[in-house]
Amino acid sequence: TLCRIAKKEGVSSLALLKNIKSGRTVILKNNSRFLKSPCAVGRGVSTKINANIGTSTDKFNIKNELKKIDICIKYGADTIMDLSVGGNIKKMRAEVLGYSPIPVGTVPVYELAVSAQKRGNLLNFDYIDMLEVLESQAKEGVDFFTIHAGVTKKSISALKKSKRVLNIVSRGGGILASWVKKHKKENPFFEYFDKILDIAYKYDVVLSLGDGMRPGSILDANDSAQFTELKILGELALRARRRNVQVMIEGPGHV
Repeated sequence: TLCRIAKKEGVSSLALLKNIKSGRTVILKNNSRFLKSPCAVGRGVSTKINANIGTSTDKFNIKNELKKIDICIKYGADTIMDLSVGGNIKKMRAEVLGYSPIPVGTVPVYELAVSAQKRGNLLNFDYIDMLEVLESQAKEGVDFFTIHAGVTKKSISALKKSKRVLNIVSRGGGILASWVKKHKKENPFFEYFDKILDIAYKYDVVLSLGDGMRPGSILDANDSAQFTELKILGELALRARRRNVQVMIEGPGHV
């Protein structure tokens, strides 16, 4: 895999390996399934295009979502994210994983919230539910997770002082900020980060640390909430590297 990716990127295998070992480059490929076109993200390799697909609460058509994958790949997408929140999302994900020749990512808190909503409230989940969803998705073959582990009591406190025009614009960030407020507990993705690392290491899933405090307006850019979260994400990235877990950090924004 390493040699194949190095050849595709036009770099030496040694240079690529060096950047992977230092944590500056990651390989998106879950070790539990065959992937035709794994890819590298980070220093010394080409910029990658990540395309979002997925069902909504009012539209659930798996065939249409698979067609989207074909279109995404035709126009140059390197990775796919299944952001499904409607219908049978487990079945949807299984179809995507079986169909996509390129790496597939998810935002696990979406499945947590959808499952909790069926029990009466989208915030009715706990850390055990979280770990079960992560383990299940990793076992299925998901190549990378976006987790909003930086939306903590500390960054939420900074947000309150920021007086933003658009508050939180991240869906995952909004769910977890609301969860922290409702349960008066720390974000489980932050509090149980070491257990998440265990799962990521076991399946070689890349952790994409989501920017839940990203600005939705230029007037909110570079405020204390954004920088507080980025510092937390930097610390978490170092913890991941020490555990030999591949990690990348989103943002600022979704470009």
